[in-house]
Amino acid sequence: MSADTLVTLAGRTALACAPDGPRICGGDDATEVIGAALGHRVELVVLPVRRLAAEFFTLRTGVAGEVVQKFANYRLRLVVVGDVAGHVTRSTALRDFVVEADRGGQLWFVDTLAALEERLRVETLRQDAGGR
Repeated sequence: MSADTLVTLAGRTALACAPDGPRICGGDDATEVIGAALGHRVELVVLPVRRLAAEFFTLRTGVAGEVVQKFANYRLRLVVVGDVAGHVTRSTALRDFVVEADRGGQLWFVDTLAALEERLRVETLRQDAGGR
């Protein structure tokens, strides 16, 4: 099993979770990741999609809400990296959830770290320009 690492993306330090780490099946599992993030004093956690239990992608289970709320409670941004297209095509509710999450700042879904870095770069430029 590889270890979680610190990465710098668009000038921000993030905790990049190892793809082969423990699966996140609920809030208690998220707490482990949150503890590591707080220990490293980061505000951004990058979690590979394969670390999320299948229940995360079935919204009626409540797992996604529980996990995202845990991160929000600790003021940590969560970014899920990887292809969620298969999950999204099976659920209109999940598709809407992903679209809405991507409009906000708490939870993002991106395909690659490069896409995340670009999104963070654009966000920084907007903030530097006064939010325009």
